Amino acid sequence: MRVRASSLNYRDLMVLKGGGRGPTKLGVVPLSDGAGEVAAIGDGVTRVKIGDRIAGCFHPRWFGGLIKPDYLTDRLGANLEGMLAEYAVLSEEALVHLPSHLSFEEAATLPCAAVTAWVALTAHRRVTAGDTVLTQGSGGVSVFALQFARLLGARVIATTSTAEKAERLKALGASDVINYSEAPDWDERVRELTDGRGVDCVVEISGPGTIAMSLKALAVGGHVSLIGASLSPAGTMLDPLLLTGRGITLGSISVGSRTDFETMNRAIAMHRLRPVIDRTFPFAEAKEALPAFRGPRPFWEGCDHLTAKRIAIAAHIAATAAHQKSRYPSGRSRKPLAASLPVSPGPCWSLSV
Repeated sequence: MRVRASSLNYRDLMVLKGGGRGPTKLGVVPLSDGAGEVAAIGDGVTRVKIGDRIAGCFHPRWFGGLIKPDYLTDRLGANLEGMLAEYAVLSEEALVHLPSHLSFEEAATLPCAAVTAWVALTAHRRVTAGDTVLTQGSGGVSVFALQFARLLGARVIATTSTAEKAERLKALGASDVINYSEAPDWDERVRELTDGRGVDCVVEISGPGTIAMSLKALAVGGHVSLIGASLSPAGTMLDPLLLTGRGITLGSISVGSRTDFETMNRAIAMHRLRPVIDRTFPFAEAKEALPAFRGPRPFWEGCDHLTAKRIAIAAHIAATAAHQKSRYPSGRSRKPLAASLPVSPGPCWSLSV
């Protein structure tokens, strides 16, 4: 695969800082998300052909069905070489075709955040027309969840911390936006906006400090989709009484399968949906994207560190790349663009490119 564009996720920063869940490899080429085109294929490959526009799956061995433990052992940009490279070697089974109307930069934002948001709305309890969905903040998963919920015919109530972000969320389709800096007990405001009923689905990404309020904001029979960092063990213990008597459910999301990715792409193509990109960087300036992604606030302080969805890194291929082979056992080009990760943590990780 010739990588044309890559994108950053919160998860990538966790891996670079030495955290994250699952196995990691020192010196791995980072970033799980990227899009490009098939540059070469091996014998017997039938799912793609040279020139196809493709993206890799976050979980390369989870093709469909329920998740299993062995699906979690391999992840791009963690223990497998990632997408911050000119070329990547991937199994044909770990690829999906891209919606034709998307640019490579837009398509590069899909494998992690978009699939996570799609599964959060369609897996455990499918959101349908007329439902109300609550999203938190303006991070990658939250903005995709807003877009997908509107695509599915749902009303969206969003939370954020500034008036500027509130306006951007409304422009994307949120019917109401609650500024949690002004209304710290935002679950009460959600109840008011729904005439006391509550919401049908919460895409919970903010952590233990908000799960209790998310549960209080739920309607009878509602569902909370727990995303990534919201499963952190730190924080206030949850009152079990919040889980009883109303038929509510909780489900944790670990991105999704290839089937989920393909289903989502069909919906994106049908509705001509376009991902929101905050900034793009030339490939040679990839290391500058990391502090920019963190924003003025430390990246671990909630989901609002960006005013829009995420950063895409435009992969400007060097002229010499045309003379390099595209298949190596290591999964990256002969002249890798990402150096070994630093051993000691710091306020910002740098990559040599």
